Amino acid sequence: MTTPSALERPTDVPPARRLAARLVLLPAVALAMLPPRHVRTVLGLLRRGAAPATAVHAQNARDAMCAASLRCAGPKGCLPRSLGAALLCRLGGTWPTWCTGVRVVPPFTAHAWIEAEGAPVGEGVPKGYFARLMAVAPLPRPTNR
Repeated sequence: MTTPSALERPTDVPPARRLAARLVLLPAVALAMLPPRHVRTVLGLLRRGAAPATAVHAQNARDAMCAASLRCAGPKGCLPRSLGAALLCRLGGTWPTWCTGVRVVPPFTAHAWIEAEGAPVGEGVPKGYFARLMAVAPLPRPTNR
């Protein structure tokens, strides 16, 4: 038995942002097909030199991915959506924390999401709702003494 659901697609995403989201969609889908350790390696390389993403910047990237792709907006599009949002943030010079894991309450399903400022972005769940199994966080910025 299936549960009917409606997709929430943002409508206020500027055309240039939608185009950028479409450009990162193919690499995001390709990354989603790789084994987890390869995904972590690629993302670990891409995050270099990026500042930590703000919650607003990460939410804008997530919204753009959902606006540009039905697949990303769908209930099973969490992996390409999160990867695409991370790549889109990187195009803007920032990096969110990209995470994969499971829900901590039954049913224990796998999920991928991005976090910024210590909280999941656009998931509509409280902090701690997901248990991380893998994360690629922004690198610490060097401090000047």
